[in-house]
Amino acid sequence: MNHIADISPLRDAVPLAGTGVRVAAALHANLAAPALVAHSLRKGEGRFSTEGAIIVRTGVHTGRSVADKFVVDEPSTTGHVWWGKVNQKLPREKFEVLKGRVQAYLQGRELFTQDVYAGADPENRIRVRIVTTGAWHALFTRNMFIRPPVEELAGFVPDYVLLHAPDFEADPAIDGVRSSTVIALSFAEKVIIIAGTEYAGEIKKSIFTVMNWILPERGVLPMHCSANIGPKEDSALFFGLSGTGKTTLSSDPMRRLIGDDEHGWGPDGVFNFEGGCYAKVIDLSQKNEPEIWAASHRFGTVLENVVADPQGRLDLTDSTYTENTRACYPVEFIPNVELSGRGGIPKNVILLTADAFGVLPPIARLTPAQAMYHFLSGYTARVAGTEKGLGAEPQATFSTCFGSPFLPRHPKVYGKLLQALIAKNGASCWLVNTGWTGGAYGVGKRMSIAHTRALLRAALAGELDNVTYRMDPFFSLSIPEHVSGVPDEVLDPRSTWADHEAYDAAAKALVQRFVDNFASFADHVDDDVKAAAIKVAA
Repeated sequence: MNHIADISPLRDAVPLAGTGVRVAAALHANLAAPALVAHSLRKGEGRFSTEGAIIVRTGVHTGRSVADKFVVDEPSTTGHVWWGKVNQKLPREKFEVLKGRVQAYLQGRELFTQDVYAGADPENRIRVRIVTTGAWHALFTRNMFIRPPVEELAGFVPDYVLLHAPDFEADPAIDGVRSSTVIALSFAEKVIIIAGTEYAGEIKKSIFTVMNWILPERGVLPMHCSANIGPKEDSALFFGLSGTGKTTLSSDPMRRLIGDDEHGWGPDGVFNFEGGCYAKVIDLSQKNEPEIWAASHRFGTVLENVVADPQGRLDLTDSTYTENTRACYPVEFIPNVELSGRGGIPKNVILLTADAFGVLPPIARLTPAQAMYHFLSGYTARVAGTEKGLGAEPQATFSTCFGSPFLPRHPKVYGKLLQALIAKNGASCWLVNTGWTGGAYGVGKRMSIAHTRALLRAALAGELDNVTYRMDPFFSLSIPEHVSGVPDEVLDPRSTWADHEAYDAAAKALVQRFVDNFASFADHVDDDVKAAAIKVAA
């Protein structure tokens, strides 16, 4: 392997310090993208697209293994963890066994390390050292997080260590876990273990979980959202689950992108946790999403489970391996980007939903209490093809705070922080439906992205501050009657349905789903939020 230069700036440092791994057969510390791509090709991990992106497969795991995520049950943290299906308990003694076995597995292997920051705000960042057997996983990490200047690497001391062993198989009988795959986080030891899965999204979301653990105690709200800045230096947040348009809608040529997925909101404004983007690229359109499309066709980008022909020509419409095809690239691959990763106090908060039942309006203005309600609800709807096991009918999905799998604390902690920040700073709040209109999935059609962009631009520019609104009778939402560039009938979802009675029935059914979901939060919110909750009509 000497034919590939090791260009590590840590040649004289100790890049395995703090990891519990003492020696490697070959150690590649903080390599830049060209060297990591070369190592990945040498190891047979991936191949080039025609434009030079590295195409990789993640095997049987093409998404996160939610049921295999564990948090270590430790005396100093156990009273603050939101235990349950999201955060399963792993006994401390079992974690110690697992950690020792993974460290022993990594010992003596060819390893790649990357030292990165999570958090563009120096006052609210953590230093992470990842150790992995995969060159492309190291490249993913380098693309995804904030790369420290070379002069800061020599003295780099990690706050958290991530041991990444994608080919290691856990043993439930020995390690106390569910299967051969495990994602385990110890907040006391500040160690993360990911084993038995090649899917790189586990790396990204494990660090996000850590930020969700650390920041609330500092009065900073960690958020699963994208963010951008307008020409008047006005920041905007875009919350939403996968497929709702966070990445697409925040990548606006008229506004500078701060980041596409994970941010913090503190006293000085909003800041990105990451230094890269992890965009879903199934059916990506060069016309509608030119910035993301271009970034997905560049050298240094990692393409997960994207289909290409033998010559490396990409087919972004092909879901042979998964609907969850991804492109990971540095944020600077987007032309109109805020390289500091920071912005001012948000002026607008947008909650995105993809309503496959086709009954929510394309935009509605929310009161602060309604914003809290919809934030805790975290509603979207999934359709056949986006996830295994889904039938022909849409399925309602409620993921509290638009990111329940990544919340180590109770949702009320994050909800109250958001409510306080909105109240203190007077942000305008909006619910935007990027889903279906004219009928449910299979009958109606997907909301026009041109209309959605027009609605968002009007809201962000303040053009909807003084227009006439009407009250939706089912969801108690304030809907503008006229918005420039959008047909009036589009603003009224009932009018887009040929069968109005069918619309009423579908709307009532969705109202009941909201009511049933919110029942678990009723004892954790203030009276104004209870009053703002969607209710079944008498």
